[in-house]
Amino acid sequence: MSLAGVRPRERASRSERMAEMVRELGETGRLRVGELARRFGVSEATLRRDLTALEEQRLLTRTHGGALAQGAAAELPVRYREGRSRDAKRAIARQAVRGLPAGPHVIALTGGTTTGELAKELPDRADLTVVTNALNTAMEIVLRPRVKLVVVGGVSRPRSYELVGPWAEQVLASINIGTAFLGVDGIDAAGGITTHDENEARTNRAMLGRAQRVVVIADGSKLGRRTLARIGDVTEVDELITDSSADAGSVAAIRAAGVRVTVVEVSTPDTRRSLVD
Repeated sequence: MSLAGVRPRERASRSERMAEMVRELGETGRLRVGELARRFGVSEATLRRDLTALEEQRLLTRTHGGALAQGAAAELPVRYREGRSRDAKRAIARQAVRGLPAGPHVIALTGGTTTGELAKELPDRADLTVVTNALNTAMEIVLRPRVKLVVVGGVSRPRSYELVGPWAEQVLASINIGTAFLGVDGIDAAGGITTHDENEARTNRAMLGRAQRVVVIADGSKLGRRTLARIGDVTEVDELITDSSADAGSVAAIRAAGVRVTVVEVSTPDTRRSLVD
């Protein structure tokens, strides 16, 4: 949703407002404080504080009366993505949990907002082991004492809350994983599964390589999209779970590559069904 669709009476939260500004900046390359204040129904002083905070995170460059895009600001930090497509992500997460086998099982979760929703939906099972390199997911799972939690080491990425690098890869190399749930920034039949950061891609690749079953969970905006760092080929994915906003052509191409695709219909938060091919 662009800023043009935000009315003052909706009064978005600060994180939602800042997320909308970064997305709009990516589309237009420029933001103007006066226009933002009118659209969001907040003061210009409030908008200037928002822009200053985003500049400190190197997501934009402040100018007199507004801001300009920074070339490297392609990846929106997790905290600004959590509210986007939330109903779809919850539906995808619930569908993923329904596919877990009975009995002892080891699952792995990468970072990302959809995998974060999956962590919230996981049952409190004593026979379940969760391996993750995502700090926010670990904080969710550690509150469930019946579930065994394994957190891989590594160097933290503030934008994704993930631990990445050789230490993480070394730990993953010693673990056997039943099902790996991957959150991605893009999945495309020809371009494969991708993310913004090359170190994150290497760590996710190490997780994928240790799994008997690989499931990509991604809302419709990720289909047909290619980002910088390639995690692997789409043929290495056993199943993709997405929602009905996904481009039909992209879904068909991924199915044609031999991937099982589950499309979750999201009409309202309480009305969902899934179509499996």
